[in-house]
Amino acid sequence: MLTRVPRGTRDILPEEAAWWQLLEEKIRTTCKLFGYQEIRTPVFEHTELFTRSVGEVTDIVAKEMYTFTDRGDRQLTLRPEGTASVARAYLENNLQAKAQPVKLYYTGPMFRYDRPQAGRYRQFHQFGVEVFGSQDAAVDAEVILLALFFFSALGLKEFSLQVNSVGCPRCRGPYRGKLQEYLKEQLSGLCSDCAERYEKNPLRVLDCKKKSCQGLLAGVPLLTDSLCHECEEHFKAVCGALDELGVEYEINPRLVRGLDYYTKTAFEIISPALGAQSSICGGGRYDNLIATIGGPDIPGIGFAVGIERVLLALQKENVPAPAENATAVFVARAGVSSVQALQLTMELRRAGLPAETDFLGRSLKAQLKYADKKGIRYAVLLGAEELQKGQAAVRDMRDGTQQAVDLPGLADYLAAQLKEAE
Repeated sequence: MLTRVPRGTRDILPEEAAWWQLLEEKIRTTCKLFGYQEIRTPVFEHTELFTRSVGEVTDIVAKEMYTFTDRGDRQLTLRPEGTASVARAYLENNLQAKAQPVKLYYTGPMFRYDRPQAGRYRQFHQFGVEVFGSQDAAVDAEVILLALFFFSALGLKEFSLQVNSVGCPRCRGPYRGKLQEYLKEQLSGLCSDCAERYEKNPLRVLDCKKKSCQGLLAGVPLLTDSLCHECEEHFKAVCGALDELGVEYEINPRLVRGLDYYTKTAFEIISPALGAQSSICGGGRYDNLIATIGGPDIPGIGFAVGIERVLLALQKENVPAPAENATAVFVARAGVSSVQALQLTMELRRAGLPAETDFLGRSLKAQLKYADKKGIRYAVLLGAEELQKGQAAVRDMRDGTQQAVDLPGLADYLAAQLKEAE
């Protein structure tokens, strides 16, 4: 029986890889423009990092983490998100001793046990940025601008920004009581997940996407009405910065984040093309995270982008597929050995020309058919007689014209032809 990929995972095949390469290139160029540096963290961490930072009563920790005991009897977890790992790396490697703020970005796979659906997998990929060391509302604005800039650079047009403030522990304590008082009257109508959240993490009820729960929240008290003075002023400053910068946004007072470490600013970028599960980017401020994992009080803010969700949005908006980096030259052989053909192919590659040759011993006609099927522009016909003369015939696969070219000048000739054809 054929062994298949585990449920919730997938193969990224060559024809799709061009999209991934485009995203990765835009990530690097965008972050470089904004002055962010790459960081790479392990795929698994000690489990307590996530239970302490993300929160024991969050859905991620309670239901979705891939946790295992290794041979040294240590509890380890495949990372379900990137921020906690980057915060741990910032603290462990003493990055607070460097010039502040420290601006970082990451890409890589994350793992959550969840029901697979369109654009959502159990192994999925994220691009994220994190900034440590500044409480300035302008940093919040820059982080949001980076995300918007990235989506525009990809060619997306149908996306919008929602912002809110989730306050701080001083705000959320009193608000939690008000929220539970309101939800107490609605308990019988809440879904099973929200009924459980009522006791453990009532703010998460606000984020439920089920229509049955959303319909019960029409008169819910708003967290923005319970903000302490510091959080209220910070939120006003963030909105003021976005206004001054000409950024369009909507204040969504029910917007919360599913991780306990968030404070003050919270935001999402949504793509209506994706339907109900429309979020393609989520982030916010986490001023208490470093302290939660054992460090000093150092503020932070960041976001995460679901790469599979962005790819789906690009397809829904019919953004043109990126051009494939196709092979430019095929060395077809007739009456010469595969090693002799490979030698010429390598000379072309060293000159910077993407080139292939035949390894199946096919006829010349079959080789040319293969090159045409792959969309290769030029075929170099290398035969024993041509090799003895120090020449090869170059065929333009689009119109069938052919030109004899001396081997010493072959690479230059092909480079010039390809440049002219661009």
